[in-house]
Amino acid sequence: MTSADVTTEDAGWRRRRGEPPLVDVFRTVRVGNKGSILRRAMAFVGPGFLVAVGYMDPGNWATSIAGGAQFGYALLTVALMSNIMAIILQSLCARLAIGSGRDLAQACRDAFPRPVAFVLWLFAEIAIIATDIAEVVGTAIGLNLLFGIPLELGVVITALDVFVILWLQRLGFRWIEAFVISLLGVIFLCFVVQLALADPQWGQVILGFAPTVEIVKNPAMLYLALGIIGATVMPHNLYLHSGIVQTRAYGDSPQEKREALRFATWDSTAALMFALLINASILILAAATFHESGRTSVAEIGEAHSMLAPLVGSLLAPKLFAIALLCCGLNSTVTATMAGQIVMEGFLNIRLPAWARRLITRIVAIVPAAAVTLYYGAEGTGMLLILSQVVLAFQLPFAIVPLVMFTRDRRKMGDFTAPGWLTLLAGLTAGIIICLNVKLLWDLLLA
Repeated sequence: MTSADVTTEDAGWRRRRGEPPLVDVFRTVRVGNKGSILRRAMAFVGPGFLVAVGYMDPGNWATSIAGGAQFGYALLTVALMSNIMAIILQSLCARLAIGSGRDLAQACRDAFPRPVAFVLWLFAEIAIIATDIAEVVGTAIGLNLLFGIPLELGVVITALDVFVILWLQRLGFRWIEAFVISLLGVIFLCFVVQLALADPQWGQVILGFAPTVEIVKNPAMLYLALGIIGATVMPHNLYLHSGIVQTRAYGDSPQEKREALRFATWDSTAALMFALLINASILILAAATFHESGRTSVAEIGEAHSMLAPLVGSLLAPKLFAIALLCCGLNSTVTATMAGQIVMEGFLNIRLPAWARRLITRIVAIVPAAAVTLYYGAEGTGMLLILSQVVLAFQLPFAIVPLVMFTRDRRKMGDFTAPGWLTLLAGLTAGIIICLNVKLLWDLLLA
């Protein structure tokens, strides 16, 4: 690439910007520049809720249930902390996309030497596979709890969800967003009813959001805390958000981009606060039912489902629990497919049909999920879910550090460079996650 080939938009990057992410839906959602601020902001509502799906996927259920059962309300502070981290990082994703015109995968490819970009791609694929494992297991459990389908068969059935993705993509991106938001509403209602039936100690719930040093001192609590962070701040969501923000046709002038960034940040912040309600509800439900009754060893979703009715005193609670779980699995299927496409297209510039990409990642995830299910049965699924979230936590720095690097670089971002305070908070977030990873690895080596 010669200096004559470099446009102002490509200044500061090793390579020129390639094709946009998810090219079939790129800039397809119209954004009006007239009307009230609320009307203009509503055009940007959607991507944040797709991102929020990753913060309440089936893997999150396993860690939250185990955390609430073992330690009561104490890990609510971790859920709050990880949600704040998520808000900061997702705002940087929107900034990167709108300011540079690149998603995170494209930015890594265009900024780093090819060997470095290739390694980062491998880590991103590992994160997506770990996410997919959680979805496979969670959806299979949901099918088993609702319809009595054996786990082994349920794992195989999850490969067919690609047809749901294809159908939604043909209808248009707004239909995908409507589908996801509708299921999120069902999940929310399910937990509202379950919490009303469980009747937790709300005073203890409030205290649970206060920080405690016991999390760092107790290896078991730290393991679950890191799992919650891994389940909440998920690597694939950083790639996803930086891609789907660009479905909005927000224009190319600095003023239009600034307004797009403001509305996109509002969207993701509101959606992630909604995700916190769901995450906290799962943990509170486990604490109110299992921990307070002395059943601190509950870790599997299936076991939690079977024990809800006698502890809450209602047959409705386990039904709502299973419905919410299945909705989470279906939603996660949609968002993980798009994240996988963005990662492969952005890093490798390889364009595969959605069905081909989905089947490849789902088959890779089905193999370990089916093996664990066949060998260990339902008892092993909880361990696999928590392990997948810890794996995600270890992958986080390889997505967060480049994101912070890019958004603070004025050569790459121009007028959309992240302000110093935001970079500081994002750097602190990365530092906390890396330190927690090192601490956990040290504890595991000494165990």
